[in-house]
Amino acid sequence: EMVNYFNYEYPEPNGEDPFQMYTELSECPWNKNHHLLHIGLQGEQIAWKETPGSNLVFLIDVSGSMSSAGKLSLLKPSFKLLVDQLRPEDKVAIVVYAGAAGMVLPPTPGDQKQKIKKAIDQLTSGGSTAGGAGITLAYDLAKDHFVEGGNNRVILATDGDFNVGLSNQEELKKLIEEKRKDQIYLTVLGFGSGNLKDNIMETLADHGNGNYAYIGNLKEAKKVFVHEINGTLYTIAKDVKIQLVFNPETVQSYRLIGYENRLLETEDFDDDTKDAGELGAGHTVTALYEIIPQESFGDASGQHLPEQGKEHPKYFGKFNQDHLVTLKLRYKKPEEKESKLIEKLLDYRPILLANTSDNFRWSAAVAGLSLIIRDSKYNNDLNTKKVLELANNAMGEDLHGYREEFIEITKAYDLLEMVSTK
Repeated sequence: EMVNYFNYEYPEPNGEDPFQMYTELSECPWNKNHHLLHIGLQGEQIAWKETPGSNLVFLIDVSGSMSSAGKLSLLKPSFKLLVDQLRPEDKVAIVVYAGAAGMVLPPTPGDQKQKIKKAIDQLTSGGSTAGGAGITLAYDLAKDHFVEGGNNRVILATDGDFNVGLSNQEELKKLIEEKRKDQIYLTVLGFGSGNLKDNIMETLADHGNGNYAYIGNLKEAKKVFVHEINGTLYTIAKDVKIQLVFNPETVQSYRLIGYENRLLETEDFDDDTKDAGELGAGHTVTALYEIIPQESFGDASGQHLPEQGKEHPKYFGKFNQDHLVTLKLRYKKPEEKESKLIEKLLDYRPILLANTSDNFRWSAAVAGLSLIIRDSKYNNDLNTKKVLELANNAMGEDLHGYREEFIEITKAYDLLEMVSTK
């Protein structure tokens, strides 16, 4: 999540597929005997005004837990930012839930902004949390007003603290899986802290053809609802899966950094019934693999990384000595049920870290700080000063100041570490 919080300037798609793949291989900043493989996807840029009309249902948690600071009080101005982006062809309904669920605003055209904002202003919190009932009502409403060829989506805003009716993670997951059959997408937004149930909200998004974002302040709300509105609300590819088949002649072992809760079984890659991630317009997705090369490059420590995923012989292509990996990608167009397969053979051609792109060094810096915070056993000799050196040399354009904010957070963490060790 930390790596993918940032946008990356990958090449724009130029073919029939709605995204472009990008790869880069260099030395690993936290272990010079290893390599780091950077994989990026760049979704097709589509201006918001050019997207089809949206049928949106705001599903808002108004239970008692939402009265805490940074929850409903932040949610209201955040959703108003989205309302300001709406067009006449868009429509919005508002469903709320606490001890029970109910509709507080019927589907309303996007140019009636004051009416929509007034309904948001009148929201108050109190009671227990019947999340399952709210989800059911919101999806039913979206289905009743379904727009053929349009953007049909439920936007759930909550702290995830469901405690009435369908309340456990498995029950909610099954409900969402059933509802996604109606071609209605889901955006889940987390607010507040303390009793925030991040795992439940991410599970709902993962299993509901959706995405998830945490909003901790108005700057982050603007990121989600203004700067990245297309990526948040308009899906260009669904069930996107990536599978890497490493060449055993060149790769001794490997590990995918992060994504522990997104791993699929090897057989799931070719199974179109298995749900996977969605890609929004203009959205970027970045993944990093740490690799130990075969003995010609060596690992001085003798420690092997765990292989993630069992390889099957049928997945191996024809490798030669120069090949690193076969990169496979499957995706479906939003309206289709069968996936398309893309394959790319990547040669073993690592470049010097100093010659890598800003994208590579920035993602490595963010992953590096994550390893430090986690106190990861793979961290080796990485420290915050090395992270700052990497990040400062990879700022790029930083249009909205997100990278500068990361650098300030890293400096603050460095100070905290100094204080705690004295």
